[in-house]
Formats: sequence, structure tokens, C-alpha cells
Amino acid sequence: MDQRKRKQWDKEGIRALRQHLGLTQTELAEELGTRQQTISEWETGMYRPRGASATLLSIVAERSGFKYEAKKERDESN
Repeated sequence: MDQRKRKQWDKEGIRALRQHLGLTQTELAEELGTRQQTISEWETGMYRPRGASATLLSIVAERSGFKYEAKKERDESN
């Protein structure tokens, strides 16, 4: 598995991206194909986006010109 480009989104980054896009939680959920509750859980830090959701957030951020400092995901093998 390629670890070098894998980023982990935190609650502040997700909220900042949503605000940058000018979307409500419901609107962002519709864009990502998820539930509003999921966006809320990410923004409160209850859960973090993983896998395809994290990748999709990164793509949306890049395409919208959103500058973010996503933390690199820790390599669990160390």
C-alpha cells in the first residue's frame, strides 16, 4: 500500500472545506453521496473520513483550490 500521499482529514479541515465551498452540511452530504449526519460526525470529531470518503474530500479540496494542511496518516507498521 502506498503511504506517501495518504492524508487524514481532521474536523477543522472538513468544516473549513465545507465553508470554503459555501455549502451546508446537507448540501456537502448530497455532493459526496453520504448522509448529513455523517458530515456532522466528521465535523464534531466523533469519526474521521476513511478510504474513499477521505480520497473524495481531497479531490474536492484540490479542484476547488482549497489549501489545507491535512495530517499525514501514521504508518501503523512503525
